[in-house]
Amino acid sequence: MNSLNAGLQIGIVGGGIAGVALALDLCRHDHLEVLLFESAPAFGEVGAGVSFGANAVRAIEGLGIGIPYREIADRTQAPWQDIWFEWRRGKDASYLGSSIAEGVGQSSVHRADFLDVLARQLPDGVAQFDKRAVSVEQSDKRARVTFADGTQHECDLLIAADGIKSSIRDHVLQGLGVPPAAPRFSGTSAYRGMIDRQQLRAAYRAQGIDEHLVNVPQMYLGLDAHILTFPVKQGKLINVVAFISDRGQANPEWPADKPWVKPATQAEMLEAFTDWGDAVRVLLECIPAPTLWALHELAELPGYVHGRVALIGDAAHAMLPHQGAGAGQGLEDAWLLARLLGDPRACQSSARAVIETYDAIRRPRACRVQRTSWEAGELYELRDPQVGSDEARLSSTLASRFDWLWNHDLQADLDTAHQQLGWTDGTCRKVS
Repeated sequence: MNSLNAGLQIGIVGGGIAGVALALDLCRHDHLEVLLFESAPAFGEVGAGVSFGANAVRAIEGLGIGIPYREIADRTQAPWQDIWFEWRRGKDASYLGSSIAEGVGQSSVHRADFLDVLARQLPDGVAQFDKRAVSVEQSDKRARVTFADGTQHECDLLIAADGIKSSIRDHVLQGLGVPPAAPRFSGTSAYRGMIDRQQLRAAYRAQGIDEHLVNVPQMYLGLDAHILTFPVKQGKLINVVAFISDRGQANPEWPADKPWVKPATQAEMLEAFTDWGDAVRVLLECIPAPTLWALHELAELPGYVHGRVALIGDAAHAMLPHQGAGAGQGLEDAWLLARLLGDPRACQSSARAVIETYDAIRRPRACRVQRTSWEAGELYELRDPQVGSDEARLSSTLASRFDWLWNHDLQADLDTAHQQLGWTDGTCRKVS
């Protein structure tokens, strides 16, 4: 665990899934001293269900949190255990095809449950609450973060895991000589709700709708809208997200004075899907009080690292949720950083080289995932320029589209990092 005479002091700002997972792994190493700073009075996650692809599940295992994850995670029951989603037409729920992730299928969890399991494993004294970062300064040898309460913390490396509204991101971008990057509204909003699984099953049975739609994660596709369902809370609840896109503006803006998440009415939600079929209508009628989420994202950044400060997770690459990949990319960030910083060859003289190597390896992949997440939304809403509404091409495209994302070789990333750091012969490259 932490040593009073640690070789490397690491500060992590942000107590979401990626930040806590990273802190948990780093705390296991005697040469590291780790503190995590969370702006809220306690750990807490916004949102409901979150899906993890095969790549993210491997990162979870590699971070040493696989057992607690499996204890609370949901997975589709046999014989459909390898199905990520079944794809269906929104207007009549007719079957278009399936995406198969062998050995993983749809692996999902309630965000708050996952964070709670992780946070309970943190050693005492690692997490500091009510610490909202407001500014960062750094010298050749140290980084210093100042909090809203006037306190400061100095460390060898500062990791910003403080989300899409990161207060540290602009420090990194300014250091790289590029303009600030603010979250941008995508033009897509999403109605969210949770339904008791047995309630939905009974509602479908009463209307003569195939109950198989409850058994397997579903994605209903339509022009400028789509809906997904998958289980959470050990299968007790069905997480529902109904997306609608307004394509009337080339550069849509969300009013600055409006919250990103607000209550909505069931009537409003039903009106948005009025031309869809009975399966969708009955599904949405089971959500009496939905919330409406304005989906924001970041542009691809030219760098995640400046000096001794690094961005991870949504602070670096907040993306649309259409591939179920956003949280997973944060976990991939954490996995690689934990493998590098947890190596005894990581030391004060090589600290900057370590995070620069992290940036060189992680950023191209994360940017590609950002880009293809937006493209996936276009595909689901029948706006892909090559596929459109051609159902045969839609089915074949969706069958294999995610293979590159799920089958990514994390170990190959680590091997490349070792080569770049010169660690293959037991030495480490120094950065002045």
